[in-house]
Amino acid sequence: MHDVNEHHDRQDGPLTDSTDTAPPADTTGPGALTGVKSEVARRLVLSAVDSFARRGYHATTTRDISVGAGLSPAALYVHFPSKEEVLFEASRIGHRFVLDTITAAAAGADGPVDRIRAIVDRFVRIHAEHHTMCRVAQYELHALTDEHYREIAEIRRATDAVIRDEIQRGVDSGAFTVGDVPTAALAILSLGIDVSRWYQPGRMAIDALAGNYVALVLSMLGAGQGTMPA
Repeated sequence: MHDVNEHHDRQDGPLTDSTDTAPPADTTGPGALTGVKSEVARRLVLSAVDSFARRGYHATTTRDISVGAGLSPAALYVHFPSKEEVLFEASRIGHRFVLDTITAAAAGADGPVDRIRAIVDRFVRIHAEHHTMCRVAQYELHALTDEHYREIAEIRRATDAVIRDEIQRGVDSGAFTVGDVPTAALAILSLGIDVSRWYQPGRMAIDALAGNYVALVLSMLGAGQGTMPA
């Protein structure tokens, strides 16, 4: 994606936030794990996400994942050929959910300012509401195989393109005055992605967080509508 998302690339190290809690049941976001072939596989992926977030990918064992899902130590291999395949599944689901959500957000708004507002609002909310999965998906990319990394990179490029195209439309229409569209897209992506690194429930209301980020982005783009909410 113009390599802007490689700002968060395979050089990122393992996660060290040991205060995270196990992900709650999720029927609408990436925790729903659309496309996972069975309930047992879903439990394994959610257990893996929790363990990767707590320990980091390399310190997590297949036993940790299986036992965390309430299964026998060797159960993972019945559903996934390797630990890396579980990481890939979680990363694919998380990245795809982000892309689909911001694409729908843009399609449901009129005009470049409202479309960027909708995109940033949803992008920030996802990375706060689903911070555990998003953190793992974003910051453990270094552990993917080259083939799997290329698949995730395609989704990341598509995500960047959604944001960059909307900024360019705003520049072309005179709604935005930013001079460097690719750098602006990188800034928006980086701001939103980093939410998943530091956010913890209760630290800040998600509505306020999303509203503040929307205001910051609109100000950055020169929209003239970037006043921070009270």
